[in-house]
Amino acid sequence: MRISDDKAEDAKGVGRQEDDGRTLADRLGWGIAEVLVENDTSAFKRRKTKLPDGTTALRTFRPKFRAALDMLSSGERDGLLAYDLDRTARDPRDLEDLIDVVEQRHIPVQSVTGSLRLANDADITMARVMVAIANKASRDTARRVARKHVELAAEGKWNGGGFRGYGYTRKGMEIIEAEAKVIRDIAAWILGVPSRSLNWIKDELNRLGVPTVTGKPWNARSVRSVVTKPSVAGLRAHRGRIVGPGQWKPILDMDTWERVCATLAGRHRNVDLTLKRWLTGLLHCSQCHREISGAQGNGGPRYWCSTPHGGCGKIAINAAMAEAEVERQVLDLLTRPRVLERLDHISRSEVTDDARRELADDEAQLKQLAGMWARKEMSLGEYREARKIIEDRIKGSRALINASAPRALRRLLAGDVRANWAALTPADKRDVVLTLVPEGYEVLAHDRSRGNPFQPERLRPEHVTTAA
Repeated sequence: MRISDDKAEDAKGVGRQEDDGRTLADRLGWGIAEVLVENDTSAFKRRKTKLPDGTTALRTFRPKFRAALDMLSSGERDGLLAYDLDRTARDPRDLEDLIDVVEQRHIPVQSVTGSLRLANDADITMARVMVAIANKASRDTARRVARKHVELAAEGKWNGGGFRGYGYTRKGMEIIEAEAKVIRDIAAWILGVPSRSLNWIKDELNRLGVPTVTGKPWNARSVRSVVTKPSVAGLRAHRGRIVGPGQWKPILDMDTWERVCATLAGRHRNVDLTLKRWLTGLLHCSQCHREISGAQGNGGPRYWCSTPHGGCGKIAINAAMAEAEVERQVLDLLTRPRVLERLDHISRSEVTDDARRELADDEAQLKQLAGMWARKEMSLGEYREARKIIEDRIKGSRALINASAPRALRRLLAGDVRANWAALTPADKRDVVLTLVPEGYEVLAHDRSRGNPFQPERLRPEHVTTAA
């Protein structure tokens, strides 16, 4: 049994299908060995899926349907009964997989409505035609719904789909005061002194017995979601982008919401991302040219072209010795006057200062733009076009400001280079190496004829900075 959208969340749709299916089974004299239910599951929507051969493709996500095919193919089950053809498949690829199993195992297939018949060539051809028509109908519906969502977003209206947003009613987006108070409390905890962590907040909400929309306990992700989603600030978003003000009242004023989002974003950036294996991302396999990452081997830490991550598995190198060799090469480069002169120029660049000034100007302009839109001094098309241009500039400025290599270089070049190198974090060491060797290192195969000792020449720089 399958139903695409169980809005009532009571599974009555698949329940009715099961009742009718059991009636048909009694009439046929079939014994029901297993019931597979795909409630609230689409047979049309596809998503990226990793296939057994390691490649990625778009497939419908239907574990129960796949389980049925596996049981029929293995002989564990010897027949399939469904409510209707389109309950079984709306994607031609799924139907073809079922046809393969039916033809290989010669299993009987029945349906309550009589639309699913695969007993002969004529039945199979008709099933293919009907699934193609059903797939086209689903595509037409998806296109119309998508266009309607774009229209609603442009008008600042809520689409009403999915779970009810915390703080608002499902229809009309009217504020639920009890939940709105929780959102305001969360914002106050985040912005307070001391600022509370998301884990502290979720523990407090669970301790107080505050319910979530789904009835599940709070977690850090749900706390972040309810306080940072644009709708709580009265903003309409579509496909992850804010497109303008919404036609409902905000729970948080714009300034509070922006400070909350900035605070949480700052915490994310300040998470300790120190690497234990700092050559990760710098080494590349000479055989398949994939990145080599840190791993734990029988002989201790190593860098390996990992097969679980799509590598060939043929190249590995001792981690400690590889890091020591790259460190030796880096410090050798840093003794060269031309290299030091070039790095000193990079570290003292005023580009990031200019970027900070431009970022502040653009953020102020973005607020002015929102005000002009709210006062109807410009059309929606003008607002969206101008906002996109400004947001693209902001994105570029932030990327430049957040670049860590110049900061690491300033610390490295201030005094004793060797001592400062030893004091750098692994992440900063990696950034410095990327400044000197932008393309990283290619790791060559071990020369077995020379025995097991470490071979430093296996680490071949792919491109060294022109200053060297």
